[in-house]
Amino acid sequence: MVLSRFWLTIFISSIFFVVISFLIKDVYTIDYIINGKKGDPVLVSEKFLNEIPVSIKDSIINSKDSTYVLKTFRVNTDITSLQKSIRIKPDTSYVYKNKTVKIYSGVQKSDGLLETAKYSLVELIIPLIAYLAFFCGLMQLLIDSGASEKLAKKLSPVFSKIFPSVPKNHESISYMTLNFAANFLGLDSAATPFGLKAMQSLQEINPDKDKASDAQIMFMCLHAAGLTLIPTSIIGYRAAENAANPADVMLPCIITSFIGTIAAFLIVGIRQKINFKSATLLVGLMSLIGAIVGLLFFINKMNLVEKNFFTSNLSGLMLVGIIAVTLIFSFINEKKFTALNTTIFDSFVVGANNGLKTGVTIFPYVLAMLVAISMFRNSGLFDLISNGISFVASHAGMSKEITDSLPVAMLRPFSSGGSRGFMIDAMKTYGPDSLTGRLSSIFQCSAETTFYVIAVYFGSINMKNTRYTLGTMLLVDLICVITAIFVASWFF
Repeated sequence: MVLSRFWLTIFISSIFFVVISFLIKDVYTIDYIINGKKGDPVLVSEKFLNEIPVSIKDSIINSKDSTYVLKTFRVNTDITSLQKSIRIKPDTSYVYKNKTVKIYSGVQKSDGLLETAKYSLVELIIPLIAYLAFFCGLMQLLIDSGASEKLAKKLSPVFSKIFPSVPKNHESISYMTLNFAANFLGLDSAATPFGLKAMQSLQEINPDKDKASDAQIMFMCLHAAGLTLIPTSIIGYRAAENAANPADVMLPCIITSFIGTIAAFLIVGIRQKINFKSATLLVGLMSLIGAIVGLLFFINKMNLVEKNFFTSNLSGLMLVGIIAVTLIFSFINEKKFTALNTTIFDSFVVGANNGLKTGVTIFPYVLAMLVAISMFRNSGLFDLISNGISFVASHAGMSKEITDSLPVAMLRPFSSGGSRGFMIDAMKTYGPDSLTGRLSSIFQCSAETTFYVIAVYFGSINMKNTRYTLGTMLLVDLICVITAIFVASWFF
């Protein structure tokens, strides 16, 4: 219910804001909101040639393709008055065609509604279905070979304290473990299939199929914190922007995401009345903290070359290792497949087919969420809210370097691609080694794309009532943002 109302709110408020902007002539056309593409120039006005300042008109006439780009504003009264009347910016383009001059200024920050709908299928769902098919095939091997059952037995003592409603040795424990492990190692392509399988498995023991169970909420909120050891993609983007040490944000990312994970566990645990004094739970938690601290010391002792080698290879090796162990274990236990009247290959195909069906099921949920976010961004309402928060933060004493990175934090719950674009832009504008560039990177790697994740995971099981999941996940996002600011300020 909360997610439905939030979806309606951002959709309706965005449409309302667009209509008002059009009526007061703050925007010239609303076609870009429907048909525009990210990065396209935005049409801000259209005038007859004789209405254009003489200096620009002469340049258009003398141009071979009837196009003129104003790189900088000259001290010219006519140009300045034109600038104020249609709110154009530097690098404005004037295109003369069919007896009129179209004036473009700025670029579109997000795909329009129809482009987003196409993107959600072609660029997002189809690749996701491929990942789902492959990893669901592997998971079927884990089930039929008995590997998931053995893993669940090993971890049941700890998981039974965190998820008291989940029966001991239940298969969902192994799927959640694989999901957390994949996230921890930055294996996004593997994390989603494992997570979806975990949600489906938890749904089987959910007494109320239309309402999220406590176990599902706990799993989602822990997943949202995005505990990550190797932020591979972030390091890659920083390297592409020629950062002096691309991996220098790795430690802050680990600390921020770890604090977010602990916060998620405590917030949900208090609400679900989990026994935090359990010896098993405390041992498990201290073991995790010890392992992370040990890894931090291990990584901190490396030089730049060793860090780059470690971060670029560990995730890939772990993924290959998971695949190899699954196949070898399945081969060793081939008799179990025979007892089920199947083969290893046929078992993989059955799992892949289930992954294909899951991908088709979640498509409408992803589509609904992404088109709403597209409307929200392109309407200008997001920029208005973002600028307002930055204005308040700056007047509250927050440094400009921090406020310049806030758009990444604000957009991260809505769109991974959008926040990634802001992060890259921040590094290009302020430098990858500036506090803004580094903080933007930490924001990007220390939390999840909340609304997308909810749409995908709950959509896969047709969940109607997500209860307090959304509010808790957004609170965890906020905690990660605040933590990232303190950690970045401390480190850099």
